[in-house]
Amino acid sequence: MWPYWLLFLLPAWLAVTRLRSVQNPTIRWSSYWQFAFVLLVLMIGLRHEVGGDWGNDWGIYGLTIGSTTNVPLLEVTRVGDPGYSLIMWLVALIGQGIHTLDIISAVPFSWGLIVFCRAQPRPWLALTIAVPYLVIVVAMGYTRQSVAIGLSMLGLVSLAQGNVLRFVLWLALAATFHKSAVILLPLAVLASSRRPIFVAFWVCVSTFILFVLLLQDSVDALVRNYIGAEYNSQGAGIRIAMNALPAVIFLWFRRQFVMPRSMHLFWTWMSLVALAFIGLLAVSPSSTAVDRVALYWIPLQLFVLSRLPDAMGIKGGKNALWVYTVVAYSATVQFVWLFFAQTAFAWLPYQFFPWVWLWQ
Repeated sequence: MWPYWLLFLLPAWLAVTRLRSVQNPTIRWSSYWQFAFVLLVLMIGLRHEVGGDWGNDWGIYGLTIGSTTNVPLLEVTRVGDPGYSLIMWLVALIGQGIHTLDIISAVPFSWGLIVFCRAQPRPWLALTIAVPYLVIVVAMGYTRQSVAIGLSMLGLVSLAQGNVLRFVLWLALAATFHKSAVILLPLAVLASSRRPIFVAFWVCVSTFILFVLLLQDSVDALVRNYIGAEYNSQGAGIRIAMNALPAVIFLWFRRQFVMPRSMHLFWTWMSLVALAFIGLLAVSPSSTAVDRVALYWIPLQLFVLSRLPDAMGIKGGKNALWVYTVVAYSATVQFVWLFFAQTAFAWLPYQFFPWVWLWQ
């Protein structure tokens, strides 16, 4: 399990050694961020027999390869999630295997994560918060949805910059990898302080188009597979609570979080919805359905907890004690999950494909 701790310690070390809040990160990535990006892509993409869905990924890959290698490109995009199916088709076309598919999928996730983290005042602290669950569990466990979440985070950054069109485009692309990404689309209205009626109309039209193109034929299957089958996810309550904690912090101390009014309103609604998941979990016949949708609210953890030192401490100060507290909390999350989660065995030990291949 030591590779997971090395992955955690890199951003944690930089978070506690670079304590000064950075309000305007430069566009150019430093060598540290380039290294972090490459490390994330390699560890996520070249994992071997790691993650709860590893067996399913192999099965889906083999089934798709067998059924699409001789199928026209247009037909391939109609199988499952079109973006992911297209990548599988291309990987099969060049004669590569699932590790190539995974490493290609790791690129948009890692890119989206780093762009989102760098948009926060304390970017390394945000990445530290992301590692224990978003990176290790989600990115290494739910490949298709992790790509959708990475692209969604790019959309959230665009939304913070006031670019609603780009937000919609990123969400549309994310939905081609996991259709559930459309759940975030209506939130664009909440971040629009200018021409809200026009934005609401435009977003509704976009949502309808995406529904027709991507979801209409899948609704019955989704209801049958998740709700009808009453699938339940172990630890769903804990994961919902992990989103609820920053939601409560933000709502309780919202005046201490300094940001533009539109973003303040947007994250207020994100927090309220995060709390609503508690009620949905209590009444839903399938905790898996609620759990999978709530994954798109994990960026709330990064956003709130990375800003906590500046919200609770001295404005513009180092606020070292608060930084240490957030890092300790994140380390505790990783420790508890690795040692006590009922599904952690699927992630242990961490195996790196080139190393496994050399010893075969």
